[in-house]
Amino acid sequence: MNDATTVLVTGGSGFIGAWCIIGLLQRGYRVRATVRDLKRSAEVRAMVGTEVDPADRLSLVAADLSDDRGWGGAVQDCAYVLHVASPFPPSQPRDANELIVPARDGALRVLRASVAGGVQRVVLTSSTASVTYCRQTPRPDPLTEEHWTDPTHPDATPYVQSKTIAERAAWDFMRDNGGATTLSVVNPCAVLGPVLGRDFSYSVQIVERLMKGDLPGSPRLGFPLVDVRDIADLHISAMTAPQAAGERFIGAGRFMWMADVTHVLKDRLGPAARKVPTRTLPSWLVRLVALVDQGLRPVVSELDKRRNYASDKARQVLGWTPRPLEDSIVDCARSLIKHGVVR
Repeated sequence: MNDATTVLVTGGSGFIGAWCIIGLLQRGYRVRATVRDLKRSAEVRAMVGTEVDPADRLSLVAADLSDDRGWGGAVQDCAYVLHVASPFPPSQPRDANELIVPARDGALRVLRASVAGGVQRVVLTSSTASVTYCRQTPRPDPLTEEHWTDPTHPDATPYVQSKTIAERAAWDFMRDNGGATTLSVVNPCAVLGPVLGRDFSYSVQIVERLMKGDLPGSPRLGFPLVDVRDIADLHISAMTAPQAAGERFIGAGRFMWMADVTHVLKDRLGPAARKVPTRTLPSWLVRLVALVDQGLRPVVSELDKRRNYASDKARQVLGWTPRPLEDSIVDCARSLIKHGVVR
């Protein structure tokens, strides 16, 4: 038990952030979580309360990544910080700086406050986006922590640029200013799993849209997938393991095409998956529709592409053992039904 140890989790209302809070409370830590608006405090406590009784071990404070105010108090007396909060828009902005600036400057605000406050370790949530678009030829397979996205890559969206630039800035800052405070980074792929309410990651839309029947078929899109509970566990392991200091850890399961996800839903959920489409959409059709549907344009470059990531480092260094993806997909779908997102 870690009753005397307080951990700050930024972005406490988010999908990964809330599961990090749950994992920490289950291990006996005291948790302080940041939200931009304290009006969401009751909502966060309710989400967390579906899995663990927070009692008096969870407190919430207001802090915004775009503002210096509040961060000194947020990190006060915290042994560790999980910096999970980062902007993730439903659509890509025309100006990449709308994402790059808050992601980079927000990370630096948290790191400055953490160093000044004597935090032992910060774990930063990055993404496999900061690994994927490297310029190596031939393309590495699988991609590992040794690879870095080039933000000028033609397929690098504003979100990809923001994650890469923010992580680079974090490593540069800690190299020059970290002192006794150490940094670890977790790089998740597309994150699925049980939602705790109506605030969940963009990746969950993979299951949501299939379950709602929003798509006439499955595009030839694929993703390495991972369970949100396993990503929370990876953050907590990276937080305390001495050997995790100064290291990146990819958290990724195996690659699955959207058609593979539909098969899992159909096989495991029966009538509840009645709206899930069974046919695969030809990529030429998706490209044609993307000419008039701006929401599809960011995915066009990913059609028919398969990317694999190695999570050997997380498994070997931290003993990370993710659960079967079939269970994650089904748990995700059932939770969407439970919370009324899917009917």
